[in-house]
Amino acid sequence: MADQSNPTLGQSRSLAGPRKLSREARRIQLIEATVEVLAVRGFARVTLTEVAQRAGLSHGLVNFHFQSKDLLLTETLAYLSDEYRMHLTQALSQAGPSAAEQLFAMISADFSAHIATPPRLAAWVSFWGEAQSRPLYQARCGANDAGFIAQKEEMCAALIAQGGYDGDAVRIARVLRVTSEGVWMDMVTSANSYSPEEGLRTVLCAAAAFFPRHFNESGLIA
Repeated sequence: MADQSNPTLGQSRSLAGPRKLSREARRIQLIEATVEVLAVRGFARVTLTEVAQRAGLSHGLVNFHFQSKDLLLTETLAYLSDEYRMHLTQALSQAGPSAAEQLFAMISADFSAHIATPPRLAAWVSFWGEAQSRPLYQARCGANDAGFIAQKEEMCAALIAQGGYDGDAVRIARVLRVTSEGVWMDMVTSANSYSPEEGLRTVLCAAAAFFPRHFNESGLIA
């Protein structure tokens, strides 16, 4: 029976596209469908049948590519993690060299049009929120998280030194990180949802509180 709260879940979609897709293209198609089902169902309630319906494919084809729900969820998290890592790495490489420019790029990347979509944010929150997914999350994302945290701490330390600010770089970096994560969760769960642009401005308010000569809620101060 279709989910009445979201009629499209129970309906085949035109995601199948050409009859003959490469194995990798079909795999990505199924992962994207899983992201959408996660957004509606949450981690624990995802089923291979609903993923197949969402993708407009047969249950057997899902089993061919992913032999179990656990494998499908593992590969979905890996896909989202790799996507985020590449997106953030690219944003940092395109930003200016100063600590303020790098920090602004890192904060802004969390609210880009591709990353901060409702299904992706909801999928991330699903992985964060389910106790059974935490070991999986740490195994797949822990190293990336540690690397990005260290980078943010270095940026904050440089800004403190350059601007003569008070504060501990590790704590400030932590506040900025948990603010971004909290805004993601709020965008998913709040009754009065708001845009990625508003989410970015919210985090920039936190950056401005620590580094008022470098940031305001609109971004970098020239």
